[in-house]
Amino acid sequence: MNPNELIFFGHDANEPAVRRRIEALGAAGASVTGFTMRRGAAAETPWTNVDLGETRDQDYAQRLMALARALPALWRRRATLAQGAIFYARNLDMLALAVAAKAISGSRAKIVYECLDVHRLMTRGDAIGLALRAAERALLGASALLVVSAPAFLREYFERYHPGRYRAFLLENRMPAQRAYPPRPGAVRVVVADRPITIGWFGNLRCARSFALLRALAGRYPDRVRIILRGYPAYGEIPDFDVKVGELANLVYRGRYRWPDDLRAIYDEVDVVWAGDFHDPGANSRWLLPNRIYEGGYFAVPPISPDASETGRWISARGFGFTLTEPLEQTLPDLISDLDRSTIMRRRDALLAAPVSTFLQPETEMAALLAAALA
Repeated sequence: MNPNELIFFGHDANEPAVRRRIEALGAAGASVTGFTMRRGAAAETPWTNVDLGETRDQDYAQRLMALARALPALWRRRATLAQGAIFYARNLDMLALAVAAKAISGSRAKIVYECLDVHRLMTRGDAIGLALRAAERALLGASALLVVSAPAFLREYFERYHPGRYRAFLLENRMPAQRAYPPRPGAVRVVVADRPITIGWFGNLRCARSFALLRALAGRYPDRVRIILRGYPAYGEIPDFDVKVGELANLVYRGRYRWPDDLRAIYDEVDVVWAGDFHDPGANSRWLLPNRIYEGGYFAVPPISPDASETGRWISARGFGFTLTEPLEQTLPDLISDLDRSTIMRRRDALLAAPVSTFLQPETEMAALLAAALA
């Protein structure tokens, strides 16, 4: 077993966030071999990769079948698996695969479980929720380290359902350290006086309520507000996305973007960034800290979020942006109707005054994670 060898179990080799995580682990000194599934066609990877086949988003029966079909591939590559010092599993189904791989190969690797989201099925009070949490509890018992991106995941979920079953490592969704980013904006920003207040919503566009709130805002203030959307529309959640966007001149979808190449341009174009999420309003959406608060913070764009969320608490504690009480259908238009550029600039100044480590991952953080896994 080589202490630098890391086996990465990922749900989608094509996802930019997966690629960034593997890149960061490699930059921290790990020699990474991927055992990954994918959404869509196979694509070349910059790491040594074992393709475990295609899965479909939200198709849980098909994903279970994909896990079963991956087992022979694990058996054929058991010698490779046996060399790994760390099995890094991103999401619960990949954790199950990592535990199976350890048994198949006879490996003595330490298993890391990175929990990105707590799916709504996990918090149900019925037999399905109980069964899934029991499975997760058993898999946690086989893990050396649990990695989460926000404190609320520990406070609200793991401490409630799995106390004493894990060692935790907080790895926020800050921008990875090893990339070369443009310098942060200057303190003075050239403002076009008659430009509408421009709100950006970037990333995984999966929240139907966020889309409805922003669309209603654009309809209410056709001259005062402009909404710019960039990223990956989840048509399963917002099936009429294209039609609804096309109905309003001040609601614009600009397509996908290159990360990190396009970040400066897309954040320079907006005054504030929408950071709310209601995809799973009773749990996961209240607990997460999304990438865009760190990206926007680095580029000095204040966020807007519901106050009754981990994101809202993060914003309020630092004076970085704007938080809203329910009902948002009323308080969001109220905020925008009164918002002026001097208020936006004060929040922008607070972002610029913050240490850059608030938004960028410290250089040593991934190395510390690897050390914690092996401890």
